Amino acid sequence: QVQLVESGGGLVQAGGSLRLSCAATGRTFSSYAVGWFRQAPGKERDRVAAISKSGLNILYADSVKGRFTISRDNAKNTVYLQMDSLKPEDTAVYYCAAGSQYFSVSYDYWGQGTQVTVSS
Repeated sequence: QVQLVESGGGLVQAGGSLRLSCAATGRTFSSYAVGWFRQAPGKERDRVAAISKSGLNILYADSVKGRFTISRDNAKNTVYLQMDSLKPEDTAVYYCAAGSQYFSVSYDYWGQGTQVTVSS
């Protein structure tokens, strides 16, 4: 079992930056791949980035490539999502999730989400 808590969301103007954190407690965090997902009102939840257990393998959705950076610090049991050049269409609730494989679309544990709002 692992518990995940997201933080770092907020209101930012277009072109600005935010850094989201996903802090984990419970079982060994390095045993899990972690993904960041987002869900805007009326839309499906989409994965924006994922990182493998070691941090060596990373993937991004095309919509965020070159703007978002995922990283992890296993010593701190934390995964980060650095979001730069934010656009209004990035507005959503962002969730982190932990699972066995970073490339999977199915994750086992989810955080409660943090709201990101980008104003134009």
